[in-house]
Amino acid sequence: MPNISNSNNFGSKVHEFKQEADSKAPGQKISAATHEKNELKKTEHSAETLQKQMNAAILQTDLNVSINSGDQSLSLVYKTAIEGINDALGENAIQNASESDLDVSPEATTERIVAMSTAFFPSYFDQHPEMTEQEAAENFTQLIGQGIDNGFAEAREILAGLKVLEGDVADNIDATYTLTQEGLQTFLESYTKPQEADTDNSEG
Repeated sequence: MPNISNSNNFGSKVHEFKQEADSKAPGQKISAATHEKNELKKTEHSAETLQKQMNAAILQTDLNVSINSGDQSLSLVYKTAIEGINDALGENAIQNASESDLDVSPEATTERIVAMSTAFFPSYFDQHPEMTEQEAAENFTQLIGQGIDNGFAEAREILAGLKVLEGDVADNIDATYTLTQEGLQTFLESYTKPQEADTDNSEG
């Protein structure tokens, strides 16, 4: 006759082992998932910060008197603004010009940013035949404006991290940003003002 006591003990042990295994499995799965999530975050963080680190290196490799006069700071503003516009447009529509012999005054920097970004408008308009020219100009100006804002914000962040966002550097960046906004507004008005004038004349 089978030993019922031993059979019960064996069944009890099997049940205990199963409970123990079941209790560990979720923890192990959670631990693995957490590990994967952390690794993914590290990868994403690295990708996000890599560009900023590269931009900071532009200044860190040659941090001398030129940064105090605003020269390198506006070169960085120009670079990050163009990158911001390219990101907004979804492609490398605008190429960075060589910065070695460029005038980096607020006025000259503004002129390059506005001229190079707005020059892409005809192509943008062709890609959006469902819009009127005025609607396309409004959408386009808003789009590149966001990219420019992002570019200036990134430049300010880098310069602040290097503890040079003060004095002439800060003033030049603020002046360049203001002039750039005025340039975008002038561009937009070139597509909206004539139509408004035509409407007024027809009513008169």
